[in-house]
Amino acid sequence: MKKTTLEEFRKILTETGEYHSDETKLPARQKPSRWNTFRYCWDLGSVFPKCAVYEACRNLDTDKWAHFCFHSVSGAERIGVKVHVDGWNVLKTYDGPVMFLCNHMSTVETVMLPAFILTYKPFNVVAKESLTRLPFLKAAAAHMGLVPIGRKSPKQDLLDMIRISTERITGQKNSFLIFPQGTRSKVFSRAKFSSIGAKIAEKAGCPIVPIAVDTRIMPTRNGTGLIDKVFKDFGTVDPSFDLRCSCGPIIPCTKAKEMHEATFNWIANKLEEWGCPTER
Repeated sequence: MKKTTLEEFRKILTETGEYHSDETKLPARQKPSRWNTFRYCWDLGSVFPKCAVYEACRNLDTDKWAHFCFHSVSGAERIGVKVHVDGWNVLKTYDGPVMFLCNHMSTVETVMLPAFILTYKPFNVVAKESLTRLPFLKAAAAHMGLVPIGRKSPKQDLLDMIRISTERITGQKNSFLIFPQGTRSKVFSRAKFSSIGAKIAEKAGCPIVPIAVDTRIMPTRNGTGLIDKVFKDFGTVDPSFDLRCSCGPIIPCTKAKEMHEATFNWIANKLEEWGCPTER
């Protein structure tokens, strides 16, 4: 099949706010296999070393980063997965920075979303510190605006995240992306959906844009064996699932509690519409 390019995707997305895989161009939907898992995990995992190499060569920019991240879409289509993206025209109605809040289901959305968001706005994102441990990747992460957060000192990490994100929203006018669940989970639970994003949005005086993703095609490994521990981020790929990403309405800046509730409800409603489990 002829792969969809980022340029083609962006043209469709900016014109319609949506993107749906052309079924006439997709290959037959593949079955779960080690080969398909390897192929798709390679598409995702290669983003990080590519960024590190380009940074070392002083040739990394947000456009290249977006192109690398778009392999999460083109790679999914290559194994017959249908990709559905909608709701993104809402970003044309607001010029300023926003706080993007997204459910966290797998590694896929952390790779996929930069290609989408950078179509509209510059942004920064909170990411786990372990992503910066590859050679040159720490510099690449800083260059692309990633804010690495560890888990050894949760209180200090939280304070740093609030300070840095508020500074970048109000000072640099960059939007911000946070996964309020903190860790990946199959179930979208109110108990685990932190209000930190809404609190930062209130402090920075910016609206929230909720994002819902269904990335069940590649779940996180939960086993205790060596392979499961080493490759925890890259589970067995199941092409029987579609890959979905929906951008929600702009939630005006008000009290954090109200924004948090509206965000959770919108994401939960969308996930339930897709058949994903939630706990309200």
